[in-house]
Amino acid sequence: MVKTLARFRPGPGGSPARFTAAADRVPPPAFLVTSAVFHYLGPASAVLLFAHLDVLGVAWLRIASAAVVFAVWRRPWHVWGAATWRQRRLLLALGTVLGLMNSVFYLALDRLPLGTVGAIEFLGPVLLAAIGARTGRTVLALVLAVTGVCLLTDVHLVDEPLGLVLAFGNCVLFTLYVILGHRLAQDGGTSGIDRLGVSMLIAMIVVAPVGIADAAVTFITPTLLAAAFGVGICSSVIPYVCDQLAMARVSRATFALMLSLLPATAAITGIVVLAQIPSWLEAVGIALVVVAVAVHQERNEETT
Repeated sequence: MVKTLARFRPGPGGSPARFTAAADRVPPPAFLVTSAVFHYLGPASAVLLFAHLDVLGVAWLRIASAAVVFAVWRRPWHVWGAATWRQRRLLLALGTVLGLMNSVFYLALDRLPLGTVGAIEFLGPVLLAAIGARTGRTVLALVLAVTGVCLLTDVHLVDEPLGLVLAFGNCVLFTLYVILGHRLAQDGGTSGIDRLGVSMLIAMIVVAPVGIADAAVTFITPTLLAAAFGVGICSSVIPYVCDQLAMARVSRATFALMLSLLPATAAITGIVVLAQIPSWLEAVGIALVVVAVAVHQERNEETT
């Protein structure tokens, strides 16, 4: 069991009580759906960048633009000054994981289909949900979610060994993100967002040696710079903030299970935005994921 860390002291960038109260009224699955929708809007902005930059340059720009947004919005450096060394190690660990995870994710996508990378990435949360399973209802929800995700993700393991290594590396890093992110959110409310801002600044520094040189061309190209901020906001700021707000209110196992909403939301977004009508198998997958989360949520409501 993860040991409870000492609480971070609030600083001048702390969230207003009104914002915290409003966030507490939103059901946690709604944050996951919002996270998924913006996560899948991000690649649309990245198309322009990939035509001009290498993979690691795009990865660094995504992280750096998100870090700038957090710096302006939250002024998170007060968290570092008020933190203990133990808390700083957590911030450093999450920042390193965020930097590596984003970089490895893009490197894997450069070699494998998105469906393959996404399916492999989901293996980590499945393991966390299985470890946290405590009741027959939870196990049933887990089985339904995994089955639904398998139907939604068209997995083709192509002959690309390096791509597979990167995809599984991304799976490990994503699992660490869930574990560390949940520890970051343990105080509840919106306090984890400030810590997330610090970690994103650390991630920007971690990836800078391999990405900043290639990304430098965007500094004098307003169109590319705007695209970079679009990617950062859609792919990192909004999803990670929503994750923190959800993590603050649910257990790690429950959060891991609710991540199955991501591929379901991707399919629904495809219907609404791109007019991509799913096959009957994909429709069944969406239904199974929704039922799984509903079954698990019903259990939570009965025990509260």
